[in-house]
Amino acid sequence: MSQIADEIKNQIKRRRTFAIISHPDAGKTTLTEKFLLYGGAINSAGSVKGKATARHAVSDWMEIEKERGISVTSSVLQFGYGGYCINILDTPGHQDFSEDTYRTLMAADSAVMVIDASKGVEAQTRKLFKVCTMRHIPIFTFINKMDREAMDTFELLDDIENELGIATCPVNWPIGSGKEFKGVYDRSTRKVELFSDTHKGTTQGEVRKIAIDDSEINEWVTDAPLAQLKEEIELQDGAGAGFDQELVSKGELSPVFFGSALTNFGVETFLSHFLDMTTSPLPRTSDQGLVDPMEEADFSAFVFKIQANMNKAHRDRIAFMRICSGEFEAGMDVYHIQGGKKVRLSQPQQMMASERKMIDKAWGGDIIGVFDPGIFSIGDTLTTSAKRFAYEGIPTFAPEHFARVRQVDTMKRKQFIKGINQIAQEGAIQIFQEFNTGMEEIIVGVVGVLQFDVLKYRLENEYNVEIRLDNLPYEYIRWIENTDVDLDRLTGTSDMKKVKDLKGRPLLLFVNDWSIRMTVERNEGLILSEFGR
Repeated sequence: MSQIADEIKNQIKRRRTFAIISHPDAGKTTLTEKFLLYGGAINSAGSVKGKATARHAVSDWMEIEKERGISVTSSVLQFGYGGYCINILDTPGHQDFSEDTYRTLMAADSAVMVIDASKGVEAQTRKLFKVCTMRHIPIFTFINKMDREAMDTFELLDDIENELGIATCPVNWPIGSGKEFKGVYDRSTRKVELFSDTHKGTTQGEVRKIAIDDSEINEWVTDAPLAQLKEEIELQDGAGAGFDQELVSKGELSPVFFGSALTNFGVETFLSHFLDMTTSPLPRTSDQGLVDPMEEADFSAFVFKIQANMNKAHRDRIAFMRICSGEFEAGMDVYHIQGGKKVRLSQPQQMMASERKMIDKAWGGDIIGVFDPGIFSIGDTLTTSAKRFAYEGIPTFAPEHFARVRQVDTMKRKQFIKGINQIAQEGAIQIFQEFNTGMEEIIVGVVGVLQFDVLKYRLENEYNVEIRLDNLPYEYIRWIENTDVDLDRLTGTSDMKKVKDLKGRPLLLFVNDWSIRMTVERNEGLILSEFGR
């Protein structure tokens, strides 16, 4: 193997690419920032919530995110730590933006699930977890906010196992919670890690490690919590699942860590263990079989996210790509499989949320952004390989809420069409036209109703277009799989609406679930699908 190939292999081996998922307010963004602090990527952490004058979390870059204190779009962050090159995909926690999270998980090799110690598994955690299990990716659990009153530790573990159907293996064990939280016990080293509080977002803060059998521990932990710790450890050692790296890699066993992202309790311990337990970039499925980054020398990548107007000064579009194999070089020519032609990948950059750094090179496992002149779509494959393969597609999830969109000022038709099309190409919304009409009547479909607010906000602030949204009663959408269906002759129900998407494909909207079955029964051979391709 040539020296260049060895260098590529070594670079790929250093990569760790993971997504962070959680229910809103579990502390996911705070944990992300503490990772960045340890990696030296930022000097002080921003507050996720607070007044308009407060600093905002690095990963929340949209104005609407800063105003509301929630993440509405995935961020990509890269930093170095302990010889590794880490790519973090920070996802929105709110369920109304879950489709962005689904797509982001397609670009990750593993996931970190953040759980609030006082609440256990919450609704959105369940939904996102199912996506992880569908992909069989390793899942690591960080039980956060131990500095507040928490559920019983055994109850938390049972909750994860019962609600999510995955076995758990605590790597460390908490000593108390709330004001009584003293630190954690590392089960492999049999040492108690005692933490002092850290202030002002710094990484400093003494971590004292004392063997559980050392008499010095009595100076730091009183008799009652120490006795409780020893009893709980004995119970867990006797009844709990043992650590098994193979099961972790298959996504069947989740290593569990306890701590507090806000005060840095257990964050660096978690990061160190996590990096040891995760793998370098994994092989990816394509229509020509698995593509292994350790065997495939040619560059290949797929687009999993498109974002317009990240930079107000430039008003450009960035296509985010997950590099799956090979080496990327700035300005290189690659073959765009879906477009059927060669394209030059210009202005390559890596992100720190909205902050950009132009790069010359990147390797398998990295996430990069490239300038998109409007030719890329989510799921597109790019490669220098002569084999011309395509990575598995990213499904379009069915919207659950619909509204008719009208611009207030008809003179701004051009900006309106440009804005709504660009936002739709990002995948945040889906737009449809009335069947047999022009673009005058536009229907927007979203997974969560907050996306309507984001659409309204962005059209006004980024495109200077004011819109009015009229909610529609439809709750179900179905793509028509048959290519030979004549929509004019299709017999439906009174609550059915015929529409078409941006690619001209016919779809049906329904108010009632039973109308879907009735329409299929009335039209012999009709095949309807919940997912767009």
